[in-house]
Amino acid sequence: MLCFLSFVGLAGPLSMFSQGQAEAQHVDDQVSADWVAEIEKVFIRSEECKQCHERHYEEWKGVREQTPDLKTFGRVDAALLHGTSLTSPVFRTVLGLWKQTNPTADEQRRCLSCHAPAVTVFPEHAEKVAGQVLSGKSGVEGIGCAACHLMAGIDKSASSPPTFALQPGRTLYGPYANPEENLVHPAVQSTQFREASFCASCHFDKVKDVMQKNLPGEILEGTICQDCHMEPSTGSSTSRRGAMTRSIGRHWFRGVVVAGTMLKNRNVQAEWMPRIDLEVTKIGATVEGRSLVKVGSLPHSFPDGDPVLKQFFLTVTAKDAKGQTLAEETQQFGLSYDQVLRGPIPDPFIKGGNTRKVPFVLTLPEGKAAASIEAVLSYALIPTPAPILLERYLATLATDAARDEAKNIVQEYTQRHFLTYRVKVLS
Repeated sequence: MLCFLSFVGLAGPLSMFSQGQAEAQHVDDQVSADWVAEIEKVFIRSEECKQCHERHYEEWKGVREQTPDLKTFGRVDAALLHGTSLTSPVFRTVLGLWKQTNPTADEQRRCLSCHAPAVTVFPEHAEKVAGQVLSGKSGVEGIGCAACHLMAGIDKSASSPPTFALQPGRTLYGPYANPEENLVHPAVQSTQFREASFCASCHFDKVKDVMQKNLPGEILEGTICQDCHMEPSTGSSTSRRGAMTRSIGRHWFRGVVVAGTMLKNRNVQAEWMPRIDLEVTKIGATVEGRSLVKVGSLPHSFPDGDPVLKQFFLTVTAKDAKGQTLAEETQQFGLSYDQVLRGPIPDPFIKGGNTRKVPFVLTLPEGKAAASIEAVLSYALIPTPAPILLERYLATLATDAARDEAKNIVQEYTQRHFLTYRVKVLS
């Protein structure tokens, strides 16, 4: 009887403890649902838009492009889809590494403002959005339909990107002068949708002036980003109704690695590619000179992406007459994780229409003579994290599978990719 009473006596507290856990979990879930619901009252989910805009939804989501790259990394042909701006394992890994450098709340909000524009309207939820990303849980959308179609203009007072200005409300903005009337939402034209500044408000390194309407240069006169990166088509922007003869753009926003985009204009392709010239000013026990890295008038930095994470490597090598390496020097250009978004965003390694002059000094082994100088330019998509930084981030992950995934992403995205080279024979 005593044993029976003891069992009954313990069952009550255990049951109460279990119930308390369940109630606490319910409260946590409710709090999570509350802030997500608050954001989604303004930034409606793209699934809602799919009911009428099915084609654009599928392009944005990558539904028709189920390649291994998309399934693994959230990318198509090396161009990250906007629909994966928060869910991409690549972004989760980079954010997780950067978080180990203890960014301030404002620096974190600044980082998220392009990946999740909702934080510009709801800055108080930026930390929760970051937590959502790092946990891999679904929550608010990143760059969904509303994130772009609530854009009513550009904030000309902004001192640095992003420069978009959102207008929360039921009205959605777009490029049409005479939008179709509908019972779902008011639609208003914004000239911003046919200007380069629309894209440059986040992709700021692509142009010299993020406020400009068109891309400068003889080759690109009158061109905007959307002309190449939103493949033009004709039809209706809805699957239910609308003028079938309108000019519409595809919503997968592919990068220049898609051959069809670049092959439309060979001049554009030639202007985009970087080139190197070599100046040698001293030959002897040391070889001194400069690498002149050039890119054409196309206002892109190269090769793609952004100037915040990308790393460039310029390797200059002195070789003898038999092609044997005598001396080599590699210079790296780019920010480390603890420098990202600390202060003004720097210019990329080189902007369109510019030449960057990088000096080099190579000391040769005694008695050896250099017959040629070789310069190789390569890049990596993200910085290589310091070992302690990677170790701290991996320690935050709950499973070996998650740690293996993070290691694989770091390994792949820190690999160097060849861009161009030059060899100069010394007389």
